[in-house]
Amino acid sequence: MSTGINVRIKNAEHLQQLREYYLNKRGLVQNRVIVCAGTGCVINGSLKVFEQFQKLLGQSGADVVFSERHETGIICSGCHGFCQQGPLVIIEPAGIFYIHVRPDDVRQIIEKTLRRGELVERLLYTSPEGTRYATQDEVPFYRQQTRLVLQNAGRIDPEEIADYLASGGYQSLAKVLQMTPAAVVQQVSSAKLRGRGGAGFSTGVKWQEALHRQSDVKYIVCNADEGDPGAFMDRSLLESDPHAVLEGMIIAGYATGATEGLVYVRAEYPLAMKRLQKAIAQALEQGLLGHDILGSGHSFNISIFMGGGVFICGESTALIASLEAKVGEPRQKPPHLVESGYLGKPTVLNNVETLANVPLIFQLGAEKYAALGSGKSGGTKIFCLTGKVNNTGLVEVPIGIPLEDIIFGIGGGIQGGRAFKAVQTGGPSGGCLDAGQLHMPTDFEELKEAGSMMGSGGMIVLDEKTCAVDLAKYFLRFLKDESCGKCFSCREGIVRMLDVVNDITAGQGNSQSMELLLDLAEVVADASMCGLGQTAANPVLSTIRYFAHEYKEHIEEKKCAAGVCKDLIFYSILEEHCKGCGVCAKNCPVSAISGEKGQLYVIDTNACQKCGICLESCKFSAVLLS
Repeated sequence: MSTGINVRIKNAEHLQQLREYYLNKRGLVQNRVIVCAGTGCVINGSLKVFEQFQKLLGQSGADVVFSERHETGIICSGCHGFCQQGPLVIIEPAGIFYIHVRPDDVRQIIEKTLRRGELVERLLYTSPEGTRYATQDEVPFYRQQTRLVLQNAGRIDPEEIADYLASGGYQSLAKVLQMTPAAVVQQVSSAKLRGRGGAGFSTGVKWQEALHRQSDVKYIVCNADEGDPGAFMDRSLLESDPHAVLEGMIIAGYATGATEGLVYVRAEYPLAMKRLQKAIAQALEQGLLGHDILGSGHSFNISIFMGGGVFICGESTALIASLEAKVGEPRQKPPHLVESGYLGKPTVLNNVETLANVPLIFQLGAEKYAALGSGKSGGTKIFCLTGKVNNTGLVEVPIGIPLEDIIFGIGGGIQGGRAFKAVQTGGPSGGCLDAGQLHMPTDFEELKEAGSMMGSGGMIVLDEKTCAVDLAKYFLRFLKDESCGKCFSCREGIVRMLDVVNDITAGQGNSQSMELLLDLAEVVADASMCGLGQTAANPVLSTIRYFAHEYKEHIEEKKCAAGVCKDLIFYSILEEHCKGCGVCAKNCPVSAISGEKGQLYVIDTNACQKCGICLESCKFSAVLLS
């Protein structure tokens, strides 16, 4: 059999033969060096680490794996998820996991680990308790996850189709092409796959409706317009495993009778776009895209469209309008996209993570996949765990796992030993949940009932130093800027809610403020046309629901206990604690503190900018925030 990356794959048997070829080739070598080249690690210099490995391994002749592209025996992978520890390097097959690797560390890794099989202890991950872990699978951040959709992330070269084929890539497609479209849709329905972009609509139902639509052309659109603050799941998937998304799109096309696919990617995702373009070119070259895929008679093509980074274009009808070179704003539904979508044709819109789940269903089987989740939802969910938590990054867990297992298990608890205050799920359209909700399962229905939502998967952890009213103000500002302005209720209602919250944080709230906020929230939710307006009040409603006492404190006592709202806080120096060291005066950026060495220092409240530097710099607890 002819082998090599440029071979057009004729059928399922040929695909399996090629997979075995690449697996055998990988098995002939002793070690494999994987350098993370996700966006986070690249920013921190991982490509310089990669170049140093190339240089030194070429000189040393170390025995490492060889791929089609890298004669020096190392590969660049996509995101590993533990971004705060980057640049990351993994040595396979042992799975040795090194963090914060710099170019100067490479020589020691080669000499000790690759040549002598020894660990470079200082580069191992160390837990806050002082435990060192040698391998990635041992690290608590990874050990407590269920990485299925992310199984290739950080393990393969996303720019090399050979790596994806060796990992079992396109095997699900080969299996699907031997089934009827109706049977494929039934499997997706039985797996309880729901949209991972926010609303959680049944993927099987959507595909079923599209399958029965009669049309000369149908479209599959992949929504990669990820706009929630603190969310980067889709970007990481496209950077780490683009072929999984393509495979999901091709399967979706076969199941619904669509022959054209479109990927709508944010312009802010250049690396994701570059790797997606390479993946499409490789799949076309190997006959996994285009005409007569794997000899099945099914044809499917995929094009990429670059979005302008507008939050509203994540809404389905606004995204389609943008694809058609129109103003990106929503329209009334019905008709739904499966009736009249892109260019007026039946269109299935799924987001990146939803499509990346599809091959997994046929890899595991629908029953096993469904059993991973809970209730009406099968499978796992990827979350972007950020905020005041010890371990931030990309995590994948079964749907239904309690919030506390994510935050305190995988996340390792709150930074600095501070108290947990709240978690914001679902981005600007989601809600803020307090400590009483930590037991709650991460399930679509449960989160909605609690006043939040699953959303695309943003999860921002907040500690006691966060002001709930200020948090609501932050999200209202974002939504005000991102509202398309088509609906009066959304355009003006969000602005008015923001005005009220601004008054509250400025000490100008009154006894009517909370009631007015609730009335405005109801109008905005009921009278707005699209999902952005209908959920825009969630940050306000959820913070009032769980932190009403903070609103009342701001309004009635003109006080912000978290010390965030500047108009409501004051700094002073306690005479009995001040040692006269002068550190606070030295660090004050506006020279608002005066005094002499050994004497009491005083803060000029008129000049003070309330930055808090004096509080942070004082070692004697002499600065009082009130």
